Amino acid sequence: FTVVATCGNDPETEERATQSLLDRRVDGLILSTCRLGDRLPQQLREKQINHVLALRTDGISPSAIGDDELGGYLATRHLLDLGHREIGIIAGPNFSSSTLNRQKGFLRAMQEAQAEVNPQWWRDSDFTIVAGENAGYEILNSPARPSAIFAVNDDLAIGVMAAAHRLGLEIGRDVSLVGYNDIPLVSRLPIPLTSVKTPLDQLASHAVELLLSNHAENPQRYSLPTLIPRASTRPYR
Repeated sequence: FTVVATCGNDPETEERATQSLLDRRVDGLILSTCRLGDRLPQQLREKQINHVLALRTDGISPSAIGDDELGGYLATRHLLDLGHREIGIIAGPNFSSSTLNRQKGFLRAMQEAQAEVNPQWWRDSDFTIVAGENAGYEILNSPARPSAIFAVNDDLAIGVMAAAHRLGLEIGRDVSLVGYNDIPLVSRLPIPLTSVKTPLDQLASHAVELLLSNHAENPQRYSLPTLIPRASTRPYR
């Protein structure tokens, strides 16, 4: 029977899939697509259905998540330490707690360095390669482009690479770029991508532990991210 359901980031599909799993009398649920404001976690709490949110959180239900604020900080701090001060961000959708927390980390690092956050170099977007390419093209095609960009996931960063190629720019040489998640592809790109890695095996273990323990004492477990530097980031010239 079905124990895994893919929902395509659609709340209604997620609700139908959840009901389908509950109809099969599962003992608990791990949900990895929670959007801020979703009804589903609250409904599960009201019905006292054992569940854990993974990767994203609504701040109430038990959650196994990466420390996304720290990850955003590490990504931005890396660029600042390389001498970059003019840094753009492709920030992802604001319904995602991971997006908002990575934004917070970006802002904290920029404020600590007293570096200006230029609104012309900030784009909210979907989490897709196409969205990253469109946002990256707008930022890099501006009269005064930033020397570096932080993309809050790797698909967005891959899109930025495509935009840079269209504009005749070389990632690393002309613009430094950091992604997030360290998916297997990014180390194998022609210009390997600097990315922030969250230990997903640890995060998954935390989710299962919370589910089995009924999470009475500690409703949130954090996994610490690590920056993986590669050729897409170089010192400012």
